[in-house]
Amino acid sequence: MPKLVFDIETSALPVENFDESQQEYLFRDCQKIADETARATRRGEILQQFNLWPFTAQVVCIGMLNADTARGQALFIADDYEDDALETGPVEFVPCVDELDLLGSFWEVARKYEHIVTFNGRGFDVPFIYLRSALLNVPISRKDWLGYRFQTEPHCDLAEQLTFYNVSGREGAGRRFNLDFYCKAFGIESPKSHGITGRDINTLLGEGRFKEIAEYCVRDVQATVLLYQMWKERLAGIK
Repeated sequence: MPKLVFDIETSALPVENFDESQQEYLFRDCQKIADETARATRRGEILQQFNLWPFTAQVVCIGMLNADTARGQALFIADDYEDDALETGPVEFVPCVDELDLLGSFWEVARKYEHIVTFNGRGFDVPFIYLRSALLNVPISRKDWLGYRFQTEPHCDLAEQLTFYNVSGREGAGRRFNLDFYCKAFGIESPKSHGITGRDINTLLGEGRFKEIAEYCVRDVQATVLLYQMWKERLAGIK
């Protein structure tokens, strides 16, 4: 069965999008800090976390590859949107007018696949796109990706497989590392080797460097495909 490997990039929504009571809730921790400098530091930390929450951030890019062919698409939001897809090797870069367009296009692709592969998709990518789709009333074509955790179908989450479902907690032999660390350990080119990380997405978006976001996302997915192949050959089936 064909498997879809995907990854998302998110960007924080402006603070001005939230009313007074929402802002008070989001920054409540800050009000408990008397020191002004420390309070400002904590506010900055909370703003950084905005990218992680589907109620304070939006999906700005989704990279997708077929696990067998390594061909696929990168859907990305572009303010200078033009209805022209750019094909670069096996990957087609598809600009989207907004998040609504992006998510709708993603679910159209997703309906064609029986199985998915992610890195930390069960903990982040899947619940994030489910909730963003619900908020924007975008029909979700696959609602079974969070299913039974201790199985690899229809969702193989490599972050769970490489920790054997967190068998030894934070400090044991099966502790979790990030994708960059796993890639270097297995001899795979890290998606961060080009100087861009997930922390740069807000800045890149603000500077209108939309294609660079998509290229970074695709590198994440390509690395995940290679890591999946190694897991499948060397570790799959361990119980």
